[in-house]
Amino acid sequence: MDRHPHGKNQVLKPEDLTESFEPIVGQSVTLRTLRREDIDIEGSFLRGLSPETRHNRLLGGMIQITPEYLERLTTIDFKRDMAIAAALMLDGREVLIGVARYVLDADGRACEFALVISDAWQGRGIGRRMMEKLISVARNRALQQMHGEVLSTNSYMLSLCRKLGFAFGRNPDDPTVTRIVLKLS
Repeated sequence: MDRHPHGKNQVLKPEDLTESFEPIVGQSVTLRTLRREDIDIEGSFLRGLSPETRHNRLLGGMIQITPEYLERLTTIDFKRDMAIAAALMLDGREVLIGVARYVLDADGRACEFALVISDAWQGRGIGRRMMEKLISVARNRALQQMHGEVLSTNSYMLSLCRKLGFAFGRNPDDPTVTRIVLKLS
């Protein structure tokens, strides 16, 4: 992977980010970068989300889970962006239970993040572990800020972001959305 133009002269390879851990309850979870070959399990993961989780993740919007959409989600330019998957083995096959990602802003100094955890695995510390990893990668790349938008009714995500040190603000264009920002440097 090439060095980020604003980086700390450290090159992170996708394989360097793999780790396994035991969540609060449940079996061992592996955090690793999302790969192009994950297209099928990413589709299964998204289709398995509850309507409420989809609503929270997409700020109330609905999406069609098309092959093109899945290809876009699993084709990551790791020189600019990052996507971390939480995976585990169930019945002899790997399944995704969460994805955390950021996309670099046009100026190359900040990024927008997103996080979604499978309903059955929420509240077990997986989202926090994924966000800590995502924040660490962004800091390693010397990004100055991470930001996102969260539905004001998504109390779990707002609580997690508060614990991680994000500052909160209102979106003047949409009072149902809270804008969150974390200074990284």
